[in-house]
Formats: sequence, structure tokens, C-alpha cells
Amino acid sequence: MLQRPVSTILPEQQFLSSQSTHPKFTSNGPAQAAKEMFPCDPVTADPQTDAAVSLGTTIMAVAYDGGVVLAADSRTSTGTYVVNRAAKKLTRLTDNVYCCRSGSAADTQNLSEMVVNYLQQQEISGGRTLPVASAATLFQKLCYMNKWSISAGIIVAGYDETNGGSVYSIPSGGSCVRLPYALGGSGSIFLYSFMDANYRIGMTKDECLDLCRRAVSHALTRDGSSGGLVRTMCISKDGAEAATLPWTRIPYALERDEQYKAMAQLNPPPASNSKYQGNVTDSSTCLLYTSPSPRDS
Repeated sequence: MLQRPVSTILPEQQFLSSQSTHPKFTSNGPAQAAKEMFPCDPVTADPQTDAAVSLGTTIMAVAYDGGVVLAADSRTSTGTYVVNRAAKKLTRLTDNVYCCRSGSAADTQNLSEMVVNYLQQQEISGGRTLPVASAATLFQKLCYMNKWSISAGIIVAGYDETNGGSVYSIPSGGSCVRLPYALGGSGSIFLYSFMDANYRIGMTKDECLDLCRRAVSHALTRDGSSGGLVRTMCISKDGAEAATLPWTRIPYALERDEQYKAMAQLNPPPASNSKYQGNVTDSSTCLLYTSPSPRDS
């Protein structure tokens, strides 16, 4: 790297400011100036952990006569690394309104906190419980105003006396659509045909709950970014009822399907020539391997 001599004479600042284009002097000479003028793309040290924490996920909500059922998985991933296998993606907004979050974990958590703050202020000042449409409108405005800087896909669902059970889908970009059921997240691409074949108008609460659990279970099997538990939330005029199913109790798993069981073995049997050794609990009893000395060989 070139070094300036001690006697380098720099022009006066007034002279430099009068010039339309003037050289940029740096402390380390032209080599450092070239690095600043022509920066290189940063090198990713670890592609698994350098990616933003996102909720590659499966979320859904289904409305029935008298309430709604929300469901989600519990896996939070950073690239291909699972940072949380028991995350809670069903977030309480009010006693009668919940939301499902997908996208960036930081963005959706901040959005939810802002909406909760606004709803609490309105309930305190108005003295009444706000309808589900109010929460969905707040999410829609926040997502639309920040559509270029956040990654968020929200499903707002709940119960109110005016509309009964209602579901609103707010995808990336800030649109807001009321639907009989809504799907979101990376696992939703596996569920649209499933819902077309199995959803019908007029389903009861138990039928919707069973449908949501089966749908999320199938998404866990096919989507690598979804996994963990199956969380559900049933909301009606009687309140909210939460439930969690572990992986061993979900309705469907590829490892338990007879036609795929041989292809998805969790613990395949060892080879016939394998040797077994008891588990070592004390390292002091282990026999350390020492290489033979030259005179022994």
C-alpha cells in the first residue's frame, strides 16, 4: 500500500470547495480510495445463519357458524437452520380477536404489538369491544404503508356480535379480503387443493377443528420450513380455547403412512456386520487409542 510522505502539501479547503469535482483524500492513499469507490459485495460467512429470521410457516383460519378456528405450526427458521421449534404464531390482539403471523418474525411481532396498543386505546376510550374488522383494518393500513420495508403476511380472525365469526387475509402488500377460510405461509401451497376438496359451507366447530389439524399436519410433512407442534385456537362468544398437539399425536405423519413408511425411517436398522458397544457414562473408564511406536511396528 502506498504511503504519503511527511511533506505532502494539501490544497486549501477553500480551493477544494470551489472546484466542481475534486479528488477525495484518504488516510491510506489510493488503494483505500479504490476500495471505497468500488466496493465489493459482502461474502456470506454462513448462509444458514446470516439470513433474516423468518417464519417459514403454515397458518390458516376457518370460519364456522358461531366462531372461528385458527391453526399454525411452531417452527421458526433462519435459512435452513431451525432457531425455534416451539414458537407461538397465534397472537392475541383482544379477548375475541387473534392473528396468525407469517413472514419476518421481527416485523410481524412489531406489527402485532402496535395493533394491540391501538386496539387497547380505542377500547378504553370507547368503552366497548371492537369488531374483528377494526383489527384487520389496522393491520391493512400498517402493512400497506410499510410494504417496501417489511415482510409480513397476516390472517386476522375472531368473533363479534355484528358479524359472528369472520376471517380476514392480509398478504404482503397490504390488501385486505374477508374469506370463509384463509391460508398463509410457505406450507399453504400444499393446502389449497386439500381445502378445495375438504372444506364445505356449514361445518361445525369440531369439523373445522379436525380439518385445520389435518391440513397443518399434511403441510408439516411436505414443507421443510414448517414443523414442530400443531397449535389451534377456537374463538366464539364463549371465549378463546387453545390447544396444542405434539408431533406424536398429529393426525397425519409421513413416517406413519404405510405406503411411505419404508421410505421415511427415522432410525433405520444397522447393518448386519455392525458392532455394538455399551454407552460410556464415565470418560475415565474409556480405553484411549495410542499409535504404535516405530520399534513396535
